[in-house]
Amino acid sequence: MESAYLDGRMLLALPGMGDPRFEHAVIAMINHDDHGALGIGIGELRQGISLHPMLEELGIEPGIAPDCPIHAGGPVEPQRGFVLHSPDWQGSGTISAAPLCAMSASAEVLRAIAAGEGPSRFLIALGYAGWGPGQLDGEMRRHGWQVVDGSDALLWDVSAADRWTASWRSAGIDPALLSSQTGRA
Repeated sequence: MESAYLDGRMLLALPGMGDPRFEHAVIAMINHDDHGALGIGIGELRQGISLHPMLEELGIEPGIAPDCPIHAGGPVEPQRGFVLHSPDWQGSGTISAAPLCAMSASAEVLRAIAAGEGPSRFLIALGYAGWGPGQLDGEMRRHGWQVVDGSDALLWDVSAADRWTASWRSAGIDPALLSSQTGRA
């Protein structure tokens, strides 16, 4: 597999993939190489938490930051925060997932957002989806994931609840026609 094959693209969970944690999942892929893969879930919101209380818990005054919802980034380290953002802001440790976005995982980006000096567009997630070397490649060979090109519109303008359907439609596929069963010829 070519290194960085999925960086900056999106993974969509296929119906019937067999893992209820990823039912209708939309994953923004940050890194995919010979050492494994890391993505952030952007298709579901965490209930009962938003940005302002999270900032206050971290000792950061919310300032002018909007009190936006927090995404369920994935089942791995669900207490760890990640910020997907437009590339107009860079901090120490910011990772490019071009052409889709950039990702930062430090309090530095949260302080910048609160002060009105952060990225122009962002979303925040707790947790991530991670795969060991070759694991995601194997899942993709079986009935599990579909890769689609991400876009600014899908990431920033579509609600989390509508991203799965909108992402399929952006690839020219009506998700209502997808089958949850596979076979072999």
